[in-house]
Amino acid sequence: MNLIRNQYELFLIALGFLTRIPIPDKTDFSEQKLNHASRYFPAVGWFIGIFTAGLFSTFEIAFPKTIAVIFSLLFAILLTGAFHEDGLIDTADGLGGGWSKDQKLEIMKDSRIGTYGAIALWFALSLKLIFLTEIDNTFFALLIAHPLSRSTATGFLYFLPYVRSDNTSKAKPLAQKQNKMDFLVSQTTGISTLILINSHALLLLGSLIVFGILWGWFLKKQLGGFTGDTLGATQQLSEILIYIAISAIP
Repeated sequence: MNLIRNQYELFLIALGFLTRIPIPDKTDFSEQKLNHASRYFPAVGWFIGIFTAGLFSTFEIAFPKTIAVIFSLLFAILLTGAFHEDGLIDTADGLGGGWSKDQKLEIMKDSRIGTYGAIALWFALSLKLIFLTEIDNTFFALLIAHPLSRSTATGFLYFLPYVRSDNTSKAKPLAQKQNKMDFLVSQTTGISTLILINSHALLLLGSLIVFGILWGWFLKKQLGGFTGDTLGATQQLSEILIYIAISAIP
């Protein structure tokens, strides 16, 4: 019983960290528990995907598909508080505007949006809108992309070192390397979405693995590892890649 309660509490911590959904005040939060709660980040992705896909289907009854997609994208942003989009913006500004590692990390801490960040956000939202509109089964695409993209981002907690040294980062509690059990749970939860694809599931998974390797190598070279912002950027880029891959599946 204690094991079930503990896992439920870890899920609540993950839910509170990744979304704007209120969790019970009595939830026993700690940095160590947040680190272990990362195993449920893709599970939260399932939660977001179900509600986002459901909203899309509801709006598609009364509106053109493009309008339904826009509302689903807006709902996902409101549900997460633009948490991942903010990471994409800061990552683009830092990597695009900085010359040295320290300068890039310093720019990423700036709350203001720069040119690179604005362009990255515009492209991200535009690509999501275009591909989700073109995909035949947008409902399943949303169900797949939200958990699977978060498992890709969560994998960086296991494979890459954390590079922030200050205590102001929103991902500081995730600085400790993810343990093997947390890694296996998170990846299994995300990859389980592939059962929704009758064919070419391995192609989609392979595309994400290649992306993860190349993007991880790039971050290691540019920054020395991951930050909270790069985790958000990884989720956004993975989500877009998933939509592109699904649209290419015959």
